[in-house]
Amino acid sequence: MKVVVQRSKAAKVTVDGEVTGQISMGFVLLVGVTHEDQETDAAYLADKIAHLRVFEDADGKMNLSLMDVGGEILSVSQFTLYGDCRKGRRPSFIEAARPEQAIKIYEAFNGMLREKGIRVETGVFGAMMDVQLINDGPVTLILESKA
Repeated sequence: MKVVVQRSKAAKVTVDGEVTGQISMGFVLLVGVTHEDQETDAAYLADKIAHLRVFEDADGKMNLSLMDVGGEILSVSQFTLYGDCRKGRRPSFIEAARPEQAIKIYEAFNGMLREKGIRVETGVFGAMMDVQLINDGPVTLILESKA
């Protein structure tokens, strides 16, 4: 699994002009799933993201987690994270999991975050989505479940 984590002040996702998810302060997550991923990958990343210390404390140091600051998550499925652009000019997506496998892992991942008491909003799996965010910092990190 691969997740792009963007610290945000506010974010929303729309599908066909309808808002499907909206948060205030927290993380926007772009979530990609590959063939080998299991629920253990989702559990690892859910725990890592919930406790990732990238919010400022009283001294201005990145020392607080999403859970410490009561942040929210906007989780957006993104198979293009597994696009391979090394050959030619058009990406190959053969490393992205098939939709029927990816949706199970994606939904399990979101459920694991919710079980930690985090409010999680989402886009619509497989849909064309418009994502708007105010990137805070900007702070953007890429996390992977396998090294």
